[in-house]
This record gives sequence, structure tokens and C-alpha cells, in this order.
Amino acid sequence: MATSEIKLAIAQVASERGIPVEDVLNSIKNAIARAYAKEYGGEAESFSVEFDDETGEIKILDESGADVTKAGFGRIAVNAAKQALTSKVREVEKDIIYQDFIQKKGKIVSGNIFRIDRSSVVIDLGKVQGIMPYSEQVPSEEYRIGHRIKVLIKDVTKDTKDPQVIVSRASGDFVAQLFEAEVPEIANGTVEITAVAREAGSRTKMAVYSNDEKIDPVGSCVGQKGVRVQAIIHELFGEKIDIIPFSRSIEKYIASALSPARVTEVVIDEAEEKAIVSVPEDQLSLAIGKDGQNVRLANKLTHWKIDIKGTKTIFDSETGRQSEVRESSSSVSKPSMGIWDQVIAEAKAEAEKKAKEDQEILNKLSEEKTQASAENTEENSEETK
Repeated sequence: MATSEIKLAIAQVASERGIPVEDVLNSIKNAIARAYAKEYGGEAESFSVEFDDETGEIKILDESGADVTKAGFGRIAVNAAKQALTSKVREVEKDIIYQDFIQKKGKIVSGNIFRIDRSSVVIDLGKVQGIMPYSEQVPSEEYRIGHRIKVLIKDVTKDTKDPQVIVSRASGDFVAQLFEAEVPEIANGTVEITAVAREAGSRTKMAVYSNDEKIDPVGSCVGQKGVRVQAIIHELFGEKIDIIPFSRSIEKYIASALSPARVTEVVIDEAEEKAIVSVPEDQLSLAIGKDGQNVRLANKLTHWKIDIKGTKTIFDSETGRQSEVRESSSSVSKPSMGIWDQVIAEAKAEAEKKAKEDQEILNKLSEEKTQASAENTEENSEETK
């Protein structure tokens, strides 16, 4: 291969791959110097390489600048140049792939399942294959070769061969990213996801907060008639999702985190970051959850130790208030009594008011219908006469 052809090949590859010509040229020169030192002895650093445009030959110069090129070295030099060019292209391609996927870290991408091993699922992501280890898989999900699935880019590392992309479907961040894609208020920053606690395949608790008082963060995530959250539940193959409002009041935050159980009292110990929560006896199993799942997720969500105790509760249907006979409680600081009493009373009063209004409307319609029926009967009677 003539020198002009080598330079033309270098320019073409550099243009196609987006590599600076000087970088490719230096890589080739270093490779030729190493090949010369290996063939004829000496240190590669002791030689420099020049392309002679006039003769179309490759020259090897020693430290003094003298031409020490050996006869027949041209073939060796050309092979070294080809290998260096191929190696440089691969190196640059690997770096491009790495930079592309490192920017997608923490984001969701789609791919087809390429292979299933004992401990991992390999997913074709286009330029590279993603590895989903067993720890990042959802136990209740069934993976099949050829199926297209969404995964979260959890980590990207440089490997000796190709960049290694670790993906996940079990991460709490996967759920958060699904909501960001589905809920415009989260995407534009109006609603923030403050925390996610997840037991993949079974249940997720997610706390949300609105930067705009006019926007309900929970309602935004649920969507009209639940359309938004249902789309995510479908993607997670039926996994339960509890969306709760974040509160700067740790008592209310903990009470919300134990949803769907109704909490009557939260007593906190700030020094130990521990909360003792009281719930009605009929809500005790709901607060704890199956195998302790509900309180365990609440603990992960709030980062507070939570102890739950039942209380004997009598609900007054007239006032909507509660009278409680409590068990003895530990001596801790800062109690917050009857957090939801007022809320329950207001909700009950509103429901009773609406029921009364609806009944009045029904009575009025019934009266109008009876009156209209009587008038029709009277008219028919007169016509008969």
C-alpha cells in the first residue's frame, strides 16, 4: 500500500468515525515503531516514523535523525499500520458507546431479550448488550427470548472488550422513571418524587410532593380515573403501588406511609429516630401488612424505626370523634395526638351533607313525577268525557 493510499485511508476512517486525523496518524506511527523494534531490536521509543510523500515509502529514523529503514520492512510496516488503524477504530467506538450509555445512566431504555442464563438475562440494546443480574430481576416476572422489555440503566463500566451495561427492573428508581415518563407534572418538576421503597413484584410505596399548592401531587400521579398509575401497574405486571403525600411533619409523613391503615397517634423519639404508632385494633393487621411488609416499606420510605400498637377504639357516629383506651406508652418526646380525627370528622360531615342533598333532589324529582302523572290522568279523564 502506497503512502498516499495509507493517508487517504486514514483521512476516510477519521472522517467516518469522527476521529481526529492526528490521533489516528500517531497511533499508526507508534505501531510501526514497535514493529520495527521487535523485528530488528532496540526500544520503540528510540525510533520515529515518517511518511515520505515523494517516494511513497515509510522511513524509520533513529534518535539522531538518520534513516535506518531496513530493506523489506515495507510489508511489515503496512501490516502494522492496518492493525493500528483497526485497533484505533475499535477503541474509539468503545468510547463512543460508553459515553452514550453513561449519559443514559438512571434512565429507562427498551430492548429485546437476547439470551437467558442461570444468573442473568442478556438484553440487546442496539450498540451493546445489557446484563440484568439475578439481583436486578423481579422474581414474579417471566422473561422470554425475543420479548421486548423496558429496563433501567443502573451502571456502565469500561471493560477490556466492550463497555458493560448493567440494567435493572427491580430497582425503586425504575418505578420512579416510569412515573416521570407517564406524569407531565413530574417531568417538568412541578411534582417531585421524594422517596421510593420497593419490594419488587409485590408492592411499592412512593412519596410525592408538589411545588405548586394548586396541584395535588397524589392526584397527578394517579391520573383521571387512575389511567396514569394503571399504565405503570400494567408495566409492572400488577405490582401494588401506594402513592402518599410527603409531609415535612414527620408524624404525618409516618402516618401517611402506613397507608392504607388509619393512624390515630404517632409518638416520636427524635434522638433514636423511632416512632411508636397507634392504630385501631381492627387496623392493626392492615398497618403491619402481610409478613410485616407494610410497616417494613414504611420504614424504608421514612428512614424511621416504626413500632405499631393497637388501641381499643369506639367510633361515635354522631360526632365522628373517637374515644380511645390506650395501652401504656413508652416515655418518649414530642407526641402528636389524633392526627386524623379532624380529617375523619370533616370527611364524614361532607359525605352526610352530600347524601342529604342527593336525597332532597330525589324526593323533589319523585314529587314532580307524581304530580305530572296525576295531571296526565286528569287530562285523560276529561278527554274521555
